Amino acid sequence: MSTNPANLLREHGLQVTAQRLAVLRAVSARPHSTADSVAEEVRAEIGTISRQAVYDALGILVEKGLIRRIQPAGSPALYEDRVDDNHHHVICRTCGKTVDVDCAVGETPCLTAADDSGYQIDEAEVIYWGTCPECRAELQQSEP
Repeated sequence: MSTNPANLLREHGLQVTAQRLAVLRAVSARPHSTADSVAEEVRAEIGTISRQAVYDALGILVEKGLIRRIQPAGSPALYEDRVDDNHHHVICRTCGKTVDVDCAVGETPCLTAADDSGYQIDEAEVIYWGTCPECRAELQQSEP
């Protein structure tokens, strides 16, 4: 599979547009961004683009498997371009910073449900919640 954004679009049967290319680059540059953050990044690159055009581009890129959408509880959807593996996320409860966490190596037990109810499971979405090192340091500094 190509890493050139225009070729990726073509390989997935999508027309190459400036908007789609800019959205792909924005998601790649700032993983775990909201749609609004992606829109800001795209506007900085190509100028005027409607919010709806950004949402449309994000939607088709998710549908075609070029980017991934996650939606942690109480948070807007986040977008990333790491789609070639089953990985998870850890999110800071204080600042919302989100980072990738690799799935267990080996037989990926996260894909083996105790009871799959007949489903063929191909992805597990696990989100770990906690406090990032920066927020922990700030909390420790503010304690008496």
